[in-house]
Amino acid sequence: MAFDMLKNFLFKRKTSLLFLLVAGQLSVNAQDLPINPKLLKGDWNAHWITCPGVPAKAYGVYHFRKTFGLREQPSRFIIHVSADNRYVLFVNGKEVGRGPARSSLYNWNFGTYDISSFLKAGRNVIAALVWNMGEYAPVAQISAQTGFLLQADKNAEEVANSDNSWKVLHDTAYAPCATNMGAELHTYMVVGPGDEVHANAYPWNWEEPGYNDSAWQNAEVVNTPVVTAGYGSDNIWTLAPGSIPQMEEKMQRMAVVRSKQGNNENSDFLKGGNSLTVAAHSKISILIDQSFETIGYPVLKVSGGNGSKIKLTYAEALFDSKGQKGNRNVVEGKTMKGLYDIFYPDGGKERSFSPLWLRTWRYIQLDIETGDEPLTLDDLYGIYTGYPFVQKASFASNDSSLEDIWKVGWRTARLCAGETYFDCPYYEQLQYEGDTRIQSLISLYNTGDDRLMRKAINDFYISRVPTGLTQGRFPSSRLQVIPPFSLFWVSMLHDYWMIRQDDAFLNKYLDAANLVLKWYEQHIDPANKMLGPMDWWSFVDWNDAFPGGTPPGANDGHSAVISLQYAYTLRQAAQLFNYFGRKEDGAHYLQLANELSKSVYQHCFDKTKMEMANTPEKNSYSQHASIMAILADAIPAADEQKVMKNILYDTSLSQATFYYRFYLTRAMVKAGMADLYYSQLTPWRDMLKIGLTTFAEKPDPTRSDCHAWSASPEYDFLATICGIMPDAPGFKKVRIEPALGELTEVKGTMPVPDGMITVTLTRKNKNGIEGEIILPGKLTGRFIWNGKEIALHGGRQKVSL
Repeated sequence: MAFDMLKNFLFKRKTSLLFLLVAGQLSVNAQDLPINPKLLKGDWNAHWITCPGVPAKAYGVYHFRKTFGLREQPSRFIIHVSADNRYVLFVNGKEVGRGPARSSLYNWNFGTYDISSFLKAGRNVIAALVWNMGEYAPVAQISAQTGFLLQADKNAEEVANSDNSWKVLHDTAYAPCATNMGAELHTYMVVGPGDEVHANAYPWNWEEPGYNDSAWQNAEVVNTPVVTAGYGSDNIWTLAPGSIPQMEEKMQRMAVVRSKQGNNENSDFLKGGNSLTVAAHSKISILIDQSFETIGYPVLKVSGGNGSKIKLTYAEALFDSKGQKGNRNVVEGKTMKGLYDIFYPDGGKERSFSPLWLRTWRYIQLDIETGDEPLTLDDLYGIYTGYPFVQKASFASNDSSLEDIWKVGWRTARLCAGETYFDCPYYEQLQYEGDTRIQSLISLYNTGDDRLMRKAINDFYISRVPTGLTQGRFPSSRLQVIPPFSLFWVSMLHDYWMIRQDDAFLNKYLDAANLVLKWYEQHIDPANKMLGPMDWWSFVDWNDAFPGGTPPGANDGHSAVISLQYAYTLRQAAQLFNYFGRKEDGAHYLQLANELSKSVYQHCFDKTKMEMANTPEKNSYSQHASIMAILADAIPAADEQKVMKNILYDTSLSQATFYYRFYLTRAMVKAGMADLYYSQLTPWRDMLKIGLTTFAEKPDPTRSDCHAWSASPEYDFLATICGIMPDAPGFKKVRIEPALGELTEVKGTMPVPDGMITVTLTRKNKNGIEGEIILPGKLTGRFIWNGKEIALHGGRQKVSL
């Protein structure tokens, strides 16, 4: 359905329960709109407002309205909006935007919108749905107390400023449900509660201009400065302009009913325009298969059914009697368990339910119990939402099975990218450095859009604890420090430096990176020049041989894996600091990296096995230790390929999961064995064989069916198979060294700061290659094949070696 058609369709639904969803990115989203400089340098004229007579920090859902008149429709009407926890903004009944993007109280985001096209001469209404999940809030949601803020950009628009002239209603139709899902699913789940909504208590059409709000209370002003960083005193929220666009929204139809109990009537209601009636005093259960995992807002439209109860349960997969998922396509003999919402219709016509926050699902089960009235299901569909990435990259080869990996990898990456990067969309929606580094590389290589990566870098910067380490995930309302992830944050700075072009952005984070590296330096055991006992949670991988993901030696000292990761990061940092003129720091870090690498090799490397042990005692070995040994230059260059072969083929080593295979690939590339990458795709092929439509957290049994750190082929098909890598900071030069393995033909296209790179290659005879490379503008580089090199220039050129 076209965007305008869908918009008109949704806007006509005057009985919408929560908010009117619009497909596509709204043109009024204006993170790129100018902001009055005065607002960034002092107090705002607007006030934070709240609902009087309610606990400031407790669960609650609220509606705010402001009515004002205009002599004529303005050509410009820019406003800045924020809330705690969240808002959905309407102008004259139409949705304008939502937010704020999650961050911290020190960096509380506001959105900027030009609402002039929604206004008219005469009476106008700005309305906002605001909610605070209180004690039930997602761990990713930092909060101070319930609040709403709207500030006009210029004096002419200040009639809209939030103050006590705004009206507010506490919506008692809402209550939290599904508040104990972690215990029910026997796992870590922290995405917030479900919504239980009683339609008979809901203020239908509250966002419309004609709604009568005379019985509503006047809003109460929150006594706090309204300022940005560097201003105010006794601040509750310190404001910052939003740095990312509004999320994409588009309609997504459900695919098929997989099972139905208690009703044999028409199930074509999933197609739209065909209703399904459930008789009075009935119980039915309908299991719906989206056919692939997705994220967004399910929208259920019903009529009648006063006294009915509708439970919507969401799951990535169904579970068998042993609690296992098995083949995700199979539903027979399995049951539904997962987060749920509950809606109680009031008998009205075309009532619409949609949850306040995102839901993730492949399967949705409707459990319906009717009372004295029959219930009509008018429609059920989803509104997909996520960061508005546009995939510019492409990949093709003579092996068509790689198309499925490419497609599923991109879906996985997209479902794990919203206002922050998510580790997983169903269970946590938290942004971890370990995941985010891989996600950011996928984003840059596939889209060229670096805004979410920049926000992530800054989020982690703001998260730092007094020792200088970043928190292991952020935004987060609970403290978690994962020191190896602080190293990956430094690696992210290096990645950004090599792929993008913004030295001023990077330079402000170097002092923080220095503090991370100094923290590690203080933990070096001078007796053997390896890291000693480490504080906090030294997570490396969900390897079964690593208790809690922590390798031997992490807690009691002398972990080869973590010592080598530190050396690997020091080498990256040395390059960064040298580039930015901090030569003394660069030289120190390079020397320290050399000392660590040499010491770990001396204490932990087994020259008989040609493998790196996890600790100097040499009583356990892992792929991880040898992987990091290669990446940290701890292995003599002449021995790298021998070590790499053992990493790949010695099954006695504790194995890397999908996450750490990203670093396994980096080690293969460094050792000159990238041609083996194609043969190492079996884990991803196996996931597709068991019906996964996104890539999982780890091999079965796995918690999460969608985990972005497992989407690394979306990067490696371009960076490793096509061999496209930056050869100078800012991608100002390119190195193309393809590794086709058993493939005979490949074509890859990807964005770089100067434009698009296209690589089209065909194997020639047994050891040769030929093809065409297109570089943008004046970009230069080199093409490498079997040790031979060809200079590349901007434009189209043939290569043959």
